[in-house]
Amino acid sequence: MMTDPWLADTLRRVGMLSFMFLVLLVFGVSGYVLLEHYTLLEALYMTVITLATVGFQEVRPLDQTGQVFTIILVLLGAGFVAYSLVYFCQLIFDPNLLELYRRSRLRKQLNQLEDHYIICGYGQMGQIIVQELSNLKIPLVVLDSEASLVIRFRERGILHLLGDATEEENLTAAGIQRAKGLVSVVNKDTDNVFIVLTARDLNQNLQIYARAGSPSTHKRLLQAGANRVVSPFATGGHHIAQNILRPTVTDFLALALSAEGLELSMEELLVPDEAELIGKKLMHTGIRSDHNLIVIGIKRRDGSMIYNPSPHELFEGGDILITIGPPENLLRFQQQMKGKG
Repeated sequence: MMTDPWLADTLRRVGMLSFMFLVLLVFGVSGYVLLEHYTLLEALYMTVITLATVGFQEVRPLDQTGQVFTIILVLLGAGFVAYSLVYFCQLIFDPNLLELYRRSRLRKQLNQLEDHYIICGYGQMGQIIVQELSNLKIPLVVLDSEASLVIRFRERGILHLLGDATEEENLTAAGIQRAKGLVSVVNKDTDNVFIVLTARDLNQNLQIYARAGSPSTHKRLLQAGANRVVSPFATGGHHIAQNILRPTVTDFLALALSAEGLELSMEELLVPDEAELIGKKLMHTGIRSDHNLIVIGIKRRDGSMIYNPSPHELFEGGDILITIGPPENLLRFQQQMKGKG
């Protein structure tokens, strides 16, 4: 990977070459002015064609002193050009230069990100999260300090940033001020708490999701500013128990919640404040008859939940509908609510 010392050394060498060229230019112009009494423009012209070894004709015939000076200038110029060519050829094929280009392009992509998700940690949970969000074309950037993951990120086309997620400058570089959400799933609970604290301080409107390894950490993460906390051990144990008690229900929910192109999908749809169905009863919206969708729950703007709403339930602006149906019907109904249908 390219390091700052390499860039500093490269800039120093390029600066040295530029200085050497300037010295040769001043030396040549001064020599022609003093020895041959050329004007500044004539001296500059002679110096340039001599250093470039293009072989154009002299401004006017040179005497022996001028000829000796020109020979010296040609030798110095030829040596300078040869050294410069060798150096710049090595620089072009230097892998560090390619890394510099990649970092510059990555920085540009990160600066263009908006309403994206920052995934802190690319372990087992992080990989699953990235895969699920990528399947739905949701913009994201992975922040991880493991250098060995860089090749994997590049092969899979995952936008990434190499660094410690607990460092404020790395979260800022990942565009946390413009991000929609952050997911903290690093291995250490203490790091997750610190990441959540830092992220909440940098962006008060950020949706933060975090992983907790213990019940005590779950409480600390919520206090630190996380919107939602998931304990993989508790969730895994509950899921296994449900597989034992209700295997068919569990299989159905797993299929409905996955993005595998199945016939049915479960989604949550936000009712915009300007939607036409506001104030209408569920039975009069045509959700079932026109779109073949089933509303199994409504979350009101105040956070209250209505499970298995009755046909007479009225819709309000800001409602979140928990809906089951064919994916294409869900998409069409969502577009219709936004006035795009």
